Amino acid sequence: MKVVLQLLGSTALDPIVMPGYLYTVNHEGIDEKPKGGGAIPSISVFDRVNSSSKSELTTAGYGLEAVVEKAKDAEEGEYNPFEHRKVERPNSDLGGLAHLLKSSLGTGILAMPNAFRNGGLVLGTIATLFVGYICTHCVYILVDSSHTLCRRLKVPSLTYAETAEAAIKTGPILLRPYATVVRRIVDVSLALTYYSAACVYVVFMATSTKQVADLYVGADIDVRLYVLMFLLPLLVLGSIRDLKFLVPFSAVANICIVISFALTLYYVFREIPTLEDRSLAGTPAQLPLFFATAIFAMEGIGVVMPVENSMKHPQHFLSCPGVLCVAMTIVVSLYTVIGFFGYIKYGDLTQGSITLNLPTQEPLAQAVKVLIAVSIVFTYGLQFYVPTEITWRMAKDHFSEKRQLVVEYIMRWIIVVITVIIAAIVPHLGPIISLVGALFFSTLGLIIPAAVDAITSCHVDTSSASTPSPPFRFTFRVAKDAFIILFALVGLLSGTYASVLEIIEANRGSGE
Repeated sequence: MKVVLQLLGSTALDPIVMPGYLYTVNHEGIDEKPKGGGAIPSISVFDRVNSSSKSELTTAGYGLEAVVEKAKDAEEGEYNPFEHRKVERPNSDLGGLAHLLKSSLGTGILAMPNAFRNGGLVLGTIATLFVGYICTHCVYILVDSSHTLCRRLKVPSLTYAETAEAAIKTGPILLRPYATVVRRIVDVSLALTYYSAACVYVVFMATSTKQVADLYVGADIDVRLYVLMFLLPLLVLGSIRDLKFLVPFSAVANICIVISFALTLYYVFREIPTLEDRSLAGTPAQLPLFFATAIFAMEGIGVVMPVENSMKHPQHFLSCPGVLCVAMTIVVSLYTVIGFFGYIKYGDLTQGSITLNLPTQEPLAQAVKVLIAVSIVFTYGLQFYVPTEITWRMAKDHFSEKRQLVVEYIMRWIIVVITVIIAAIVPHLGPIISLVGALFFSTLGLIIPAAVDAITSCHVDTSSASTPSPPFRFTFRVAKDAFIILFALVGLLSGTYASVLEIIEANRGSGE
């Protein structure tokens, strides 16, 4: 295959390039022919590399070699990152779907009836579908941006933090010096999000255990004592450094969750009451709590990039119907149904987890609460593993290799103790779920993906053969991302404020 380049005007591109000549690029080298001196068709290099004027290449400092490379890229097509990925044990589409469902269908689904208590039946349904769409779209644009940046940088795959860093590095010049800082910010956000969810887990297991234990003890024991009771087993789980040793615990946790979830559905759909006393729409003061709870329940963006990067056919992740589309359709549908009927069942008495509303006197309900507590205890190790890997990766270079093992264990134990202390300070499930959702999951799941997408679209790639986005499409994309960021910021601020007020009120009530 030959590529013919017609270089017009000045020789500023390269001293050896003569204006008015045709250059035929082939595997043997560059053949020179006078303009019009042969049968070779005249093709402008600037058309070939999709550049509107010669000055774009001249001022960019491209020499003949670079121009030739651009023309080759235009003929041969863009870099395909999927062809260069080498995954030892790639997941099938079904495997990727299972991982994505598992990350999204956690204990958060049990909090959706409480979200509907704040949102109402009608407004809650509409808002759940809207939040589900926004969450899905943010996952889509994050993965799509990662694919674009992989092609741009010619790398097979990128993590979440690396995607953010790459967007800044190839984005507007003023932002490029902050690329490393942005990567660290994303890593810290990931770690804080997972650690905050671990605090919720501790409250979850303590509250469930308290209901059953108090019944048999015959006393109303402070939930904080149950929180402290779990410190020792959590220290053991937090000390596990190898992911493969957490697999058995995760398997037991999955079995417990499936059984408890099925039994919870039995109670929800048993003797469904009328809708007379159920609110159709929440008050403006309640809506931030709805948003915060829903975003906590649905978000699983921390595992999206690992799942996509490990797929045998990663291009199927974003296709329609693809892994993301199918997974989020199932997730949003289940969350809407459970939230809707759970609120119908228990009304304004709905608690932070619907399992806490089950009749404690019944042995079957007691089994549900115990199974939930066991599943969360065993899930804690996996929940703790991911952020600790990030934290240790950032910290280990500050210590000598001889001391690293000891320091890592000490760090793990300190972090476990901190999560337990926070859970003891805020032992109220509903408010802490709302706080974590508003403060951390809205940042990681909405704000950062929208910002990455906007910055990625701002890049002008002079080395790409692809056609630039039309001005209207670019403007719409940036405006859409700005709306998502604004929406998330409003939810973050209002949700955090409402959650803190609820925590203060709950602590005041428990003190009395």
